[in-house]
Amino acid sequence: MEIKILGPGCAKCHQVEKLVKEILAETGTVAEVEHVTDFKKIASYGVFGTPSVVVDGKVKSVGKIPRKEEVKAWIGK
Repeated sequence: MEIKILGPGCAKCHQVEKLVKEILAETGTVAEVEHVTDFKKIASYGVFGTPSVVVDGKVKSVGKIPRKEEVKAWIGK
């Protein structure tokens, strides 16, 4: 599983990254987590709001901090 956090590195982006990593640890799920800060790469996903979350190439969240339950659903837990 590949999870990308899209955002310039703001506080909300870091919160989302921390949340995702905590849930992965809690559930024992193995995934590669990458924080993408390059605006061209972010735009290539068709995303114009940050923070955004992409799971296995599919945009799951745009412009908000997702709820814990949402993230668990995305990773299948």
